[in-house]
Amino acid sequence: MGLVMLASFLVQQMLQSRFSKYSRVPLQNGMTGADVARKMLYDNGIRDVKVSCIPGALTDHYNPQTRTVNLSEAVYNSSSVAAAAVAAHECGHVVQHANGYAPLRLRTALVPVVSFANNVVQWVLLAGVLLINVFPALLWIGIALFAMSTLFSVVTLPVEVNASSRAVNWLEASGIVNYETRPMAVDALKWAAYTYVIAAIGSIATLLYYIGLARRD
Repeated sequence: MGLVMLASFLVQQMLQSRFSKYSRVPLQNGMTGADVARKMLYDNGIRDVKVSCIPGALTDHYNPQTRTVNLSEAVYNSSSVAAAAVAAHECGHVVQHANGYAPLRLRTALVPVVSFANNVVQWVLLAGVLLINVFPALLWIGIALFAMSTLFSVVTLPVEVNASSRAVNWLEASGIVNYETRPMAVDALKWAAYTYVIAAIGSIATLLYYIGLARRD
């Protein structure tokens, strides 16, 4: 787990470094992240999703419940390659939603289950470890709950990779990025995707640890 934590820290550092670097590269057409998002939605025939500005750094996300693409201030107002990449990525999720992309549907279906599991799993696992000789089934219940979170992390990977692929393809097709700036957009989104890879690996490693613990006893 120490290696996973180190990898997570390094990836976060690289993500912030890349975002900062490409935030200094302006788009030739001067479009802001908000402009890019609205154009991508329009080009895909989506008229009922609002683009909003929210506080924070790298807090960008799509909320299917409120039908909003929420962009951080550094993305919403910036006319940079990084801002365009992030904005288009979040709109990639909107396009997935509109097209009924199967992994996104599965992830959405898991949200209420995972929310419940995350609220109780640490306590169930702790109790399961403490009472393993008295009530061994409790640890397995905790493992089943944690497995839901692990499944969510794994399902998230194709959702994020696909959103990035949609974003880059659209950015290139619409002429917002060119042969010089396209690799920058790809690189920025690649490091963002790595954060989900590390999260999934860490979740799988933790799940295997608890399974091994239950089997020993």
